[in-house]
Parts: sequence; C-alpha cells; structure tokens
Amino acid sequence: MITRDQYLKDTWNKILDDLRINTNIDSVIINNYYGNCSLYELTEEKAIILATSIVEKQILYNDLDIINSSFIHILDLEKPLFIEVDLQHELPTYKEIIEPVVTFDENEFKTNGLNPDKTFDNFVVGNSNRESQAAALACAINPAYFNPLFIYGNSGLGKTHLLMAIGNYVQKSDPSKKIYYIETIKFLEKVKQTIQDKKIEAFKRYLYNIDLLLIDDIQFLGGNTIKDKSNEVLFSIYDELITNRKQICIACDRQPREIKGIEDRLITRFSSGLSVSIDSPEFETSLEILKNKVKENGYGFENKIDEEGLTYIASNFSGNVRSLEGALNSVLFNAIVYQPDGGEIKFETVVNALKSQAVVSDKTGLSPRKIINSVADYYGLTRQQITSKTRTKNIANARHISIYLCRKLLDLPFTKIGEEFGGRDHTTIMSACNKVENQIKVDSLFKTAIKEIESQLST
Repeated sequence: MITRDQYLKDTWNKILDDLRINTNIDSVIINNYYGNCSLYELTEEKAIILATSIVEKQILYNDLDIINSSFIHILDLEKPLFIEVDLQHELPTYKEIIEPVVTFDENEFKTNGLNPDKTFDNFVVGNSNRESQAAALACAINPAYFNPLFIYGNSGLGKTHLLMAIGNYVQKSDPSKKIYYIETIKFLEKVKQTIQDKKIEAFKRYLYNIDLLLIDDIQFLGGNTIKDKSNEVLFSIYDELITNRKQICIACDRQPREIKGIEDRLITRFSSGLSVSIDSPEFETSLEILKNKVKENGYGFENKIDEEGLTYIASNFSGNVRSLEGALNSVLFNAIVYQPDGGEIKFETVVNALKSQAVVSDKTGLSPRKIINSVADYYGLTRQQITSKTRTKNIANARHISIYLCRKLLDLPFTKIGEEFGGRDHTTIMSACNKVENQIKVDSLFKTAIKEIESQLST
C-alpha cells in the first residue's frame, strides 16, 4: 500500500514532468528551482508546496497559473486548486482536518454588513486623514491596485468610516459585487462556531468568493483562544483573494509590524501592500466635522449653535471623532432640556454643558493636544507617533514626557490623560509619570529638554 508521503512525492514528480513537456518553462529553472521543492499537502481543493528558499517561493508564485494547469491535467480535476507556496517556518503548526465538500446556506455566514451612512461624501478630509482617504478612494475606484490596504491609527479617528465608505462605494458602483465587512472579534466567533459545527471549510469557501473583504480591528486576532486556527483560516482566505486579485482592506490601531500574537507570514502579507496612517483631526477638520454632525442630526438646532461655541468644542475635544460627537451630544442634550424654545445655543450654554469634561486649563490655556504637539515638534516626531502603540525608545521617551507634562501643567486625572493617549490604562499613565520624575533626578540633559518644552508652551 502506497504511503501518503510517497503519493505526494510521486504526484509532484508527475507535475514536474508535465511542466517540462507541456509548458515553456525552461528546464534549467525546473531542475534548479522546482526540483528542490516538494508537495507538502494535497486535498480536493488545496495544494501546499514547500519551498527551500525565498527565491524558489517567488519563482513558483510567478508561475502559479501554469502549475495549477498541470495539477488539473495530472489529477483530472474539474476546477483549479487553491495553491499555497510556503517556506518551512510558514507551514501550519497543526494538521488540518479535511472535511468533505458539503452544500451550505450563505445566509449563515453573513454579517450585519455595511452602515449606509458611512460614505466618502460625509467623510471630512483634513491634513490628518488626507492620505488615508485618498488611498481608500483609490481602492474603491480601482480594486486590487493597492492590495492589501492597511489603515492604522488610534481608536475613534475614522478607520471604520473609511472601510465602510469603500464598501458602500463599490456596492453602489457594481451591485453584483460580493462585499464582506467584519470586525475581527466577530470573525473569531465565526471561526470558533464553524469549527464546532464542522463547517469551517464551508465558511472558507464562502469567503473565497468575496470580491471585497473589509476587516476591522485586526489587532484582536492575536492572543485569542483559537489563535492557531484563526490565523490559518485568515491566511488561507487572504492568499486566495489576493491570488484572484480581489481587494482586501484592513483597519488596525497600530502598524503591521507592531501587532503582537499573530503569525509572521500574516504580518509580512499585511506589510506587502499600502499602509497609511490616520491621525487626530486638526482644529479646522474638527470644526468641519462638528458642522456636518449638526446638519445631519441637530435635533432642530441646525445653524443655531454659536460659532464661538463650536470653536470651543473643536479646540477642546479634537482627540478623536468620538470625543467630538460626545461633546456635541452633551451640548445638544442640555439645549433641549434648558432651551425648549429652540433658540440659538449660546457660548455660555456650551461651556456650562462641558465644564466637567473640558481638558483646557483655565489658568494656562493649555490642552493635551497643544502639549503633545509641542513635544512632537521638539523631537521631530508627529502627534500620531506619540499617541500610537509604537514602543521604540525615542517615541516612548517623547510619549512619557507628554504624559508627564499633561499631569504637571493641567493636573488632569490619570484616566483622562489615558484617554488622550489612545485609551491607555491609568496605571500606564502613572508609570510614565514616575519614570520621567526619576529620570529628571539623574539626567541633566533630560531635565533641560523638559524645561525647554515648558518654556515654549508658556510663550
């Protein structure tokens, strides 16, 4: 009886012979590159080829269609295989259970889908998000040109809005396109459930037929209880869609290389496309966002909010779009309760509604944003780098100084400072302040740098 390993070896040798006879691939290439590879796995739908070097892997990927034709010819297949070429360290860390091909109801795999209100038309563009908006629109107009598109930035800056805007644009342009938006937490739940129901292969086949895949909050892929399986499922789906030139767009709170707990082969694939950042909105963009929100849902106060009041909100709550929306809702609620006549919302009403939330010091006129910007300018960084999850020494150092100055100059609660720095825990903020205080005592240059930044802030 022939063993599995012998069957794979014999099949690969037949593929090589077929490539030599029936294709125009030079025999030198087949002998020196293809010949060193081996067939690692073969099912009704999938083949994994094991390469011994990155050069071999790239050469085989360039000829993937030709290789697939040989598989169809040798194995007498009715449809092409999904072919994956891996190096040894990229191979699955477990033996995948091969399930029989079964029919399935597509409805059981669908998600809640897109929010039709999230479009490019109502996405306010400014310097903080111009690059990401342009990249998202380019992917919507010309799918697979930038693949994958990876949008990263702190929570509440508009990443989800852009993902859905891409989906809504494609759906409107071509209703026949299959679009799949899913949050990573929901994806993990789907993987877990379909494994339990023995429908994981059906779920994968369903996603193989998607034209546009939109994945939100990919950072949650790491550290879950079914990490190995979820990584493998996503890897399989990813390679299938990329091979067939289907667009993938991903949102995350950090750059690909900073994501912890997921496989290196996924990180390299996320990094292979276009990565664009999205930062906190600057004042002008914040003001425009507020005006748009009032027009969309102003509860009868459209064009009735004092311009100075809007300026106050934009100046004090521009850390992210959600903060702006929350502040505006507080003002509108107070106006509904205390100004039932629907008259103009005065500046004093705005200030009173937000007095317990505002982060501007009455004494200094400073704000966390101004402090962060000053520290960023001093060290030649961007605001986004300081508030990001990046832990490189120079950025972490600037972040700690920014946190320390927010505490010292504004006397803000640790939890509030944490919100200004991407939702960090209060213990992290306390630790940063302690580090700066200790370093000031032993590092005169460090102490001088902080004094210079404080001096700039006071002018």
